[in-house]
Amino acid sequence: MTVSSEASTSIVPGLEEKISAARSLVAAHVNGSPGECVTCSFQAEDMIVLHMVREIYPDVPVLFLDTGYHFAETYAYRDELATAWNLNLINLTPRQSVPEQEAQFGILHQSAPDQCCKLRKVEPLFAALAEYATWFTGMRREQAKSRALMQALDHFTLPGGKQLLKISPLTDWSTRDVWYYAQEHGIPLLPLYDKGYSSIGCEPCTSLPSDPNDPRSGRWSGRKQECGIHIQAQ
Repeated sequence: MTVSSEASTSIVPGLEEKISAARSLVAAHVNGSPGECVTCSFQAEDMIVLHMVREIYPDVPVLFLDTGYHFAETYAYRDELATAWNLNLINLTPRQSVPEQEAQFGILHQSAPDQCCKLRKVEPLFAALAEYATWFTGMRREQAKSRALMQALDHFTLPGGKQLLKISPLTDWSTRDVWYYAQEHGIPLLPLYDKGYSSIGCEPCTSLPSDPNDPRSGRWSGRKQECGIHIQAQ
C-alpha cells in the first residue's frame, strides 16, 4: 500500500520538515561534478539518500564495498536495483579475494574482526574516496551510540591527509521516517528486513538483533559497533 504525503505527515509528525531539510542539504551540495559520490550498502537509509541525490545527479558514482562476504540476498538486491535505477555502480574490492585472505590469515572475521574490516572495507573505501571531494552517506544518530553526536555536515580526513566534505542528510531521522519515505516513493527494500534483520553487513558478522532497542546489536556478535569506515585518521 502506498502512503500519500498527507498521510505520511499525519502519521509521522515532522516527517515533511525532515524531508524538506534533507533535500535542501542535498541540493546545496550536489552540482553533478565528478567529485561527488554516494556510499551505498543497499540498506534502507542509503537507498533514501541515493534516491535524493539521483533526483539531481542521476549518474552519481555509487560506491559499494564488495567484501565477498555479503548475503546472497544483498548481492541479488544490489544487482536488481542497479539495473532498475541504471546506477553508476562502482564495486570496490579488497586486494585479496576471500579464499586468498583466508589462506594467509585464517578466518579473520572470527579471530580478528577489526583486521578483517580493515582489509575488506576500510582500505578499499579510503583508497576510492581519495578521488572525490564530497561524500554522501545514509548515517543516522539513532543507529548506534557511537553515532549519537554525528553531524549532518562533517569534514572527514583520510589517512593520506586529504579532507572530504561528508554529508549525512538523515542524521536526525528515525527508522519509521526511513520506512515511510521508502513506501511513499515506491522504493523496494532489501528482503532481509522481512526476516527480522535491522542492520545488515557481511553475512558471517550479522545476526538478528539481540536488543530490540539497539538496531546494531546483531552486528559482530556485540564485539564492536563500527567497521571503521566512519572513523577518521588521527
